[in-house]
Amino acid sequence: MSAVPVEVWGSGERVVLVHGSLATGPAEWAAQRPLGDHGYELVIPTRRAYAGEPGAVGEDFLSDGDDVAALLGDGAHLVGHSYGGLVAMVAAARRPHAVRSLVLAEPPAFDAASAHPAVRRLRRDIEQALVSPGDDREFLDGFLELVGSPVDEIPADVMRDLTALVPALRRARQPWSGAIPVDEVRDAAFPTVVVSGDHHEAFTAMCDGLARDLGADLRTVTGAGHEIQLAAADFNALLLALWRSTAPR
Repeated sequence: MSAVPVEVWGSGERVVLVHGSLATGPAEWAAQRPLGDHGYELVIPTRRAYAGEPGAVGEDFLSDGDDVAALLGDGAHLVGHSYGGLVAMVAAARRPHAVRSLVLAEPPAFDAASAHPAVRRLRRDIEQALVSPGDDREFLDGFLELVGSPVDEIPADVMRDLTALVPALRRARQPWSGAIPVDEVRDAAFPTVVVSGDHHEAFTAMCDGLARDLGADLRTVTGAGHEIQLAAADFNALLLALWRSTAPR
């Protein structure tokens, strides 16, 4: 397989930022670009399903985890948003000694709260959407509503761009269709932070459960719903505080 496309912003201590579904790396992490001016080299991959011809293959957090693990180099901070949080966990489990810290922003960790009614309902609704006969735009409208993203607040040109990326999500390995390496991450030496947007009952429950299972710090960043990275002032401050706390003294 060829290497995934990567952009690099800034210079200094390495950070790998892993995007979620319906996105490319540079588009998703644009609000974090200023962190490259604080002594950090931001490594921004675009995962395979969203590179080249979007949707030629479905996204797969297990194989994507191998790609991201290779980007850690001799050591890096690791940040994953949404589906990218699952990818980041897999990468961290593959190479735990190369991870300096791990931040998971609203990963869809269904198994961490599988008994919660809102989590069961969200999984059922997504499964139904995946087998629905509607076109990609209809699927997109329904999916965004399910995860708490207001469709009527998204510009028309952005919705067109997102629609082109839908096949990668419809053909994906779904979050409940593969083992997430909770034990390996929990037992690793690096600090882990789970970040909730506190906007959606199911995602809040999954963040609570995952932080408990990992023995991780649980933080809340509000104001941007599921797109936590867009609440840049608070999210970037959280990242900087964590990274600086792990710097050699």
